[in-house]
Amino acid sequence: MRRRSSEKSWPEDPLPLCASPSAPLILTLRLDERCSTFFEAERRRYFPPERNFIPAHVTLFHHLPGERQAEIEADLRTAARGQSPFPVQVSGLRFLGKGVAYRLEAPAFTDLRERLSRVWAAHLTPQDRQKIAPHVTIRNKVEPATAKKLFERLSASFRPFTAQAEGLLLWGYRGGPWSPRGRFPFEGSAGGVK
Repeated sequence: MRRRSSEKSWPEDPLPLCASPSAPLILTLRLDERCSTFFEAERRRYFPPERNFIPAHVTLFHHLPGERQAEIEADLRTAARGQSPFPVQVSGLRFLGKGVAYRLEAPAFTDLRERLSRVWAAHLTPQDRQKIAPHVTIRNKVEPATAKKLFERLSASFRPFTAQAEGLLLWGYRGGPWSPRGRFPFEGSAGGVK
């Protein structure tokens, strides 16, 4: 099977890249190739290069327990099998104080995250128990005035568009860079995890 260009950098055996099997796990949403390429280009253009260790992403969970990786992967396979790809509205820009992000809206994102939150309730950190507003950060860790200028400039010419959520990506945290741990393409109809 021929790989799409966005899949070329995904290692066949990602686990050896991780510092430890118990390193925290991060779960992100995989968007269609066109939008992923757009967000990655924006991040490379605006994010301070000395701090840009990770790809542009939409986080569902920031800190899942690495020692439970096998169980988490099983839950993600179930969720992905029962979840259809869904539209994600890129509705505007968001000022983050010291950064800028694209604001996303997708009821299916919220539903999926809530279902996974119920499954993993006993293992979630306080940060991951909170409700989140989905977004893609393209600039962060800069002076507020610098971030505000970019926010205003991009907002002035912004036109809403739609991305497509195609699956989930699981990552291992390595103290800066992330290492890929698993890919879970959406394969079915909504409601895979109860």
